[in-house]
Amino acid sequence: MKFLASQLAYLVSRREMSGNMRALIRYFLFLAVLVTCFAVAFHLIMVHFEHQEHSWVTGFYWTLVVMTTLGFGDITFATDVGRVFSMLVMISGVVFLMVMLPFLFIRLFYAPWLETQMRLRAPREVPEKTSGHVVVALHDPIAAGLVLRLRAEGIACFVVEPDPARAVALLDAGTAAVTGENDDRATYERMRVEVARLVLANGTDAANTNITLTVRELHPQVPIVALAEEQDSVDILELSGATAVLPLKKQLGEYLANRVHAGIVEAHLVGVLGDLRIAELPARETSFVGRTIRETRLREETGLSVVGLWERGQLRPAYPDARVVPGSVLVLSGSEAQLQEFSNSLPGHGGGSGPVLLLGMGKVGRAAARALKSRGIPVHAIDRNANVLARVAPEVTQAFEGNAADRRVLERAGLKEASSVLLTTNDDATNIYLAVYCRRLNPEVRIVSRITHERNVEAIHRAGADFALSYTTLGVEAIVSRLHGYEPVLLGEAVKLFSVDVPQIMAGRPLRESGIGSRTGLSVMAIRQDGNFLPDLNPDTLLPEGGELLMLGSLQQRQIFNETFL
Repeated sequence: MKFLASQLAYLVSRREMSGNMRALIRYFLFLAVLVTCFAVAFHLIMVHFEHQEHSWVTGFYWTLVVMTTLGFGDITFATDVGRVFSMLVMISGVVFLMVMLPFLFIRLFYAPWLETQMRLRAPREVPEKTSGHVVVALHDPIAAGLVLRLRAEGIACFVVEPDPARAVALLDAGTAAVTGENDDRATYERMRVEVARLVLANGTDAANTNITLTVRELHPQVPIVALAEEQDSVDILELSGATAVLPLKKQLGEYLANRVHAGIVEAHLVGVLGDLRIAELPARETSFVGRTIRETRLREETGLSVVGLWERGQLRPAYPDARVVPGSVLVLSGSEAQLQEFSNSLPGHGGGSGPVLLLGMGKVGRAAARALKSRGIPVHAIDRNANVLARVAPEVTQAFEGNAADRRVLERAGLKEASSVLLTTNDDATNIYLAVYCRRLNPEVRIVSRITHERNVEAIHRAGADFALSYTTLGVEAIVSRLHGYEPVLLGEAVKLFSVDVPQIMAGRPLRESGIGSRTGLSVMAIRQDGNFLPDLNPDTLLPEGGELLMLGSLQQRQIFNETFL
């Protein structure tokens, strides 16, 4: 009863509800007048045409029975005037009672009541004892990915949602949402930001500035990560109090450019974990092709560890008997000195030293072009907009106006001589289409692509892409790395870097006996103890009690790890 009373009180307090109730009351008054008129007409027809006498109660009774189409009972008309009148009353009843009344009742009362129920279900604050949680300013694809990622790591994550109905829908979908305005100080007080682990401002640049100032006013020390659409907004957000600002589109372009192979046989640095360096080495044009991981003798000769093997867009554990094929990419880990010494021993230039073909010159494409230019790699850009090409002309070697789906344009831009193709449009269907086309025209070219939706990862790899990365994945990994205090390590879609405390059942045992790789498919990248990464990770390395495992794999593999060892 208390809950029902609160619902009715909230329902009545809503401004639009008073208008609805007035309209509903007016309609009931109209029905009362209509029934009364029909009852009076019933008496007049009975007296003047049927020559019968009936009480007023009988008149109202007959009118309601006919309007509700229940029948005529023992009161019927014998004349045509009476029968026409009966038809009029019956049709009026169908329209005004059976059609209009239910519609208006649902529209003006029942639907608002259901909405009120939903709004009252939406949480207004986080649980009282919540601490060490993450607060996200609004729900978007990055927030959705972050919620799933943090859930796998056992970290609470709450999303601010201004619309109570939308908050309930998120709650029903498994996302912890709290309703409130994301620029209101009271909202963040109810979110307990003073004991939060991190606050994410993920709106527009202007909105993020407001959110950052609001949160910083509440607590001067809470870490705030803000996303920046424009490079010029980075300084403004930092001045507003953001702990870290992530210009994701610029970073996405740079990460994609770093996966380009411009005919040079080299290990590409993809991540830094303290003193540990993570790099990728394309196997093509090296002596490792055809050998197993054990036969490469990389650990014995260089000290580097092979922690994973990319094949057709899938990261596989680097088992000793895993064989390296021309399309493989080895994931290596080791110190900076070991990686530098290994890079110096590589032959340098490989088979293809042509330009990089860049398709799509938006913000991501321009960032990629600048990154490639800084490495001295020639870039041929294709875009159908002449004004865009004029603006990016200083950042590329050559610019070609036209449709990238036109074979003549691709050939004129140098597809057959290109060492790599970089697809940076924001439309997955276009990138998949271009990947198929470019792979058909040049089977040996390396294709690196941006994607928007993670569901299209397999499709882009089937289309021929060697590497794909999305804005969402980059954002989630960058935020999680800030949360755990290490630099982002991005190896591709569906491959995450997880930080997990060494399970009690593994403590003191060598890595080879843990069964992590064989039972879960995860690859142990590094071990951290007392804030330091242990060097020279090998199968005989003992897993320290109280240490931390950094592992590569998918969310599904992480779930298997939790079910198996935790």
